[in-house]
Amino acid sequence: MKQAIVARTDVGMGTGKLAAQVAHAALSAYEDTDERTRTEWKGSGQKKVVLKGESESRIFELADAADRDGLPYAVIRDAGHTQLDSGTVTALAIGPGRDEVIDGVTGDLSLY
Repeated sequence: MKQAIVARTDVGMGTGKLAAQVAHAALSAYEDTDERTRTEWKGSGQKKVVLKGESESRIFELADAADRDGLPYAVIRDAGHTQLDSGTVTALAIGPGRDEVIDGVTGDLSLY
């Protein structure tokens, strides 16, 4: 079991902004996960991987693929209080879910 978080590389987020957006995504997708999967994921160490996404369109392509595979996911848009314009898509979390299903969606992406 794992969760993959894809953060955009093309919007110039600072380190702190990136960390916050990844956290928003991880929690949002977790909240949409069924209880059995939550329990199994929590019991197996809550594995996460942060990956690079090069554009907003890529984020939505991956979200569509996650949806087709029945995975929970969350697309995060920034509130616009600091570095980015309001509504900027910053990150996508997929899962938690089975490693092989998550890898089927995100396996071609590089680690952040």
